[in-house]
Amino acid sequence: MKVLKGEHIHLRALEAEDLIFLHKIENDEDFWEVSNTITPFSKFILKNYLENAHLDIYEAKQLRLVIARNDSDAPIGFIDLFDFDPFHKRAGIGIMIVQSEQNKGFATESLNLVINYSFTYLQLHQLYANITEDNQNSIFLFEKCNFKHTGTKKDWIYSVNNNFKDELLFQLISEKC
Repeated sequence: MKVLKGEHIHLRALEAEDLIFLHKIENDEDFWEVSNTITPFSKFILKNYLENAHLDIYEAKQLRLVIARNDSDAPIGFIDLFDFDPFHKRAGIGIMIVQSEQNKGFATESLNLVINYSFTYLQLHQLYANITEDNQNSIFLFEKCNFKHTGTKKDWIYSVNNNFKDELLFQLISEKC
């Protein structure tokens, strides 16, 4: 699908071969705060997840795509659509790129591909992202892709440092209808 292929990366469906990468990412405690996870996932659970990853977004209400380099097909991250609501024509969006591949433009390229896919193929009216106030890289990324800060959820995220963080709501509303 050309709409999911960029200059340096492409977005693809999860494959059985992604189990080790998925296990590594889902069990990385550095990502738990943004993914609302507090316990590790077993390979068995993730294998079952992969077996059901083929479900249509209209059935599962979510879609996880692997961000892979064009030159190697190696996975470098994930981009997710979640809380998909076809009636209200909206979905949440989240992105994660491994540390070694950050600051190379891959997140911007991935986000732009999913924005185009969401508004063109899924006929969505808006995408939204929830970002903690201290995640400056994500704030910069979403603002760069024209998302607007439209709200703040005060003391929304309880962190492992025993304090609360505000969560910022960013929205991108399509001008197509």
